[in-house]
Amino acid sequence: MAAVERTLSIIKPDAVSKGATGAILSRFEDAGLSILALKKIRLSEEQARGFYAVHKERPFYSDLVEFMSSGAVVVSVLEGPDAVSRHRDLLGPTNSNEAPKGTIRGDFGTDIERNAGHGSDAPETARIEIAYFFNATEILAPVAALPA
Repeated sequence: MAAVERTLSIIKPDAVSKGATGAILSRFEDAGLSILALKKIRLSEEQARGFYAVHKERPFYSDLVEFMSSGAVVVSVLEGPDAVSRHRDLLGPTNSNEAPKGTIRGDFGTDIERNAGHGSDAPETARIEIAYFFNATEILAPVAALPA
């Protein structure tokens, strides 16, 4: 049986501005992932720099920070069996030009930067990324865990 995991999902400014948020969230739920926390925010440049600090030595870092602070994003905590890999499968390859139709990036992204979404790459990374955006009181228990 697959381990139940949590992962962070970000619907990026390009997809939010296209009005694709509802369609993307529906794909998560249709794939059996539970949405435990959800908020729409606009990252400051400082917040975007902090979140993407792991990439600060890479040539695309400044453009990524500028893009991620250019408009609203929707951040969520998803939970389910193998949530990290299942979410990344739903997103598709990082470069939207290489992502097949039927994936979020293939359907809503336009290139490697404006690729509609971000997903944690491992359970350990997910814990760090989730804590960047949510405190423990903002993350709801899944319905199955609630008392009757």
